[in-house]
Amino acid sequence: MSAETSSQYDRQDVFDAALHPDLFSGVRSRRIFAFLIDVIAIALLTLAAGVLVFVLGVFTLGLGFLLYAILPTAVALIYVAFTLGGPQSATPGMRAMGLEMRLWYGDRPYPLLAAVHAILFWFSISLLTPLVLLVSLFSDRKRLLHDMVLGVVVMNSAYYREYVAGRD
Repeated sequence: MSAETSSQYDRQDVFDAALHPDLFSGVRSRRIFAFLIDVIAIALLTLAAGVLVFVLGVFTLGLGFLLYAILPTAVALIYVAFTLGGPQSATPGMRAMGLEMRLWYGDRPYPLLAAVHAILFWFSISLLTPLVLLVSLFSDRKRLLHDMVLGVVVMNSAYYREYVAGRD
């Protein structure tokens, strides 16, 4: 018995920064602004969900108020899972800044991976301080630590659609 070596298992890294430098140009700064847009969107969604939880708490005679403990985290995880893990592979902030995320071999991220990506980001920032963001200064693809751990790449979506995906 030998290991399976068919083409199904031969995945290549399709995002080479040396071949396509425009794929990653300006990603770092646009990613920061995309994060700020997403924080505002999550805050607004959390506020709206807070109103719903308040009404639920009144109708359940106070039992629904327990949801306030997990509300911001749940809203953020759902937001990231269904936007970043959705068909556009980007949160609304990333779309506004012209970014999208792909797995290292070209596939779109799925909702569970997107949620784990957000959780790893929160843990890396809280445990290792924001200095962990300096990793992107030394990465040719401007990847952060949690991007490297999960094998994802954030890139310019317009360049990807025009030049990289158009050749496949």
